Amino acid sequence: MLPGRTGGLYVVAVDYLVDLRRELDAFGASLDGDLSAPVEHCGDWTLAELAAHMGAGNLWVVAAVREGHGDSYDEGAAPRDRAGLKAWYAGTADALVEALSVDPSTAAWTFQEPHTVGFWRRRRAQETLMHRWDAEHALGPATPMDAALAADGVAEVFDTMAHRMISRGAAKYPERAVRVTATDSGGSWTYGPGEPIAELSGTAEDLLLMLWGRKPRDTGSVTWSGDRQAGLGVLAGPLVP
Repeated sequence: MLPGRTGGLYVVAVDYLVDLRRELDAFGASLDGDLSAPVEHCGDWTLAELAAHMGAGNLWVVAAVREGHGDSYDEGAAPRDRAGLKAWYAGTADALVEALSVDPSTAAWTFQEPHTVGFWRRRRAQETLMHRWDAEHALGPATPMDAALAADGVAEVFDTMAHRMISRGAAKYPERAVRVTATDSGGSWTYGPGEPIAELSGTAEDLLLMLWGRKPRDTGSVTWSGDRQAGLGVLAGPLVP
């Protein structure tokens, strides 16, 4: 079932724990590369600083699940040396997967509904997917994303992240609608009220990278139809942090 509007869930055959484990391990493998490499789309962070962010985020979610709060976030705990950083990150990844390996309906602290472990399975799978791409991109060509997981990431932008930005006062509800279609997965989403004034199509990976600012809104790897300029305005959001 595909959502006609934001807020609906794009139901797709995604095993979040399997995908999360794969992406966590792939991120960990990137730490064999140049830890001083700049990460293009993450401000002035180096790869080492991105690793500290990822590990701290993993432990933050462990606390959210096991202790019921979102207060434990400390990027300063990451070791500085390569061996220490890799071992620390791997430990946080293992702890995260273990914490999430319970019934997904189990109650947990989250920043948005649903307040369950299932929320974190999806959110961390998507967070790790994007930052794995960031890490590999900092070192060279990134491994292609799994199409189903990328399509679910597009859905998450519209059913979760855009709403978060609005609730935080960083964005306003769109006044017009845009339809976004993934050409490889068949997923289609409409963001905004009324009939779409434009449609954007491309592979799920290209769409996800564009929505998360890794590619420009007018990238040539996606195709627009209808009122492109108005559509760009709708997607200006910001849709994500």
